Amino acid sequence: MIKKLFRFLFKLFLWFIGLTVLWVLIYKFVPVPYTPLMAIRAIEGDSKYETRHQWVPIEEISPNLQLAVICAEDQTFLSHSGFDRKAIEKALEYNQKGKRIRGGSTITQQTAKNVFLWPDRTWFRKGLEAYFSFLIETLWTKERILEVYLNSIEMGNGVYGAEAASQYWFHKSAKKLSAENAGAIAAILPNPRQYRANPPGPYVARRTQWIVRQMHYYGPFTLQKEEPLEVKQKKKK
Repeated sequence: MIKKLFRFLFKLFLWFIGLTVLWVLIYKFVPVPYTPLMAIRAIEGDSKYETRHQWVPIEEISPNLQLAVICAEDQTFLSHSGFDRKAIEKALEYNQKGKRIRGGSTITQQTAKNVFLWPDRTWFRKGLEAYFSFLIETLWTKERILEVYLNSIEMGNGVYGAEAASQYWFHKSAKKLSAENAGAIAAILPNPRQYRANPPGPYVARRTQWIVRQMHYYGPFTLQKEEPLEVKQKKKK
């Protein structure tokens, strides 16, 4: 009986590994049409709720926005392997002292959470997030991770991805975003349903200015850059 149970669990484990690897491999080449978060928000929303989402290749997304989200969310994105130990340690230390919760997730982890999982703070979901983060760092390029991230994350109430956000907030395509436009969109990512990119409130305006300064410190942006971004000023949340 125990042997049968063990064999069943082992087969189940192998099926899980095989199916999840296949899922990640498919999204290495195929645009992500819909995410679990989109479905959850649609179910939670009222009759007027509308999902805005349009996939565009990374070549159609302004380098300003690519750099802005890296400066705002994950300044070691191009050099880490999916996890930023220092950021996690700082987040844990901050959360022990403060009332507000600060995340330490990288762009890779956020991509794993948004594309393959659901919003939750349980250890089980965190474990799955780490697993999918490992898979996409192993099977995807950094360019693909950033492309999927910028096409899938929530950037407003019912607004998902760079193109929909650009049209919604600034009435222009994602390819034409200025540094200030991109900084404003990146500034609302911690809570895109609460904050507005345009017109911005005091917090978003301050954070936009900080992000734009970081973009200027970084210099010309390329996904082939290997050195982590040097932060010239202490990050303000």
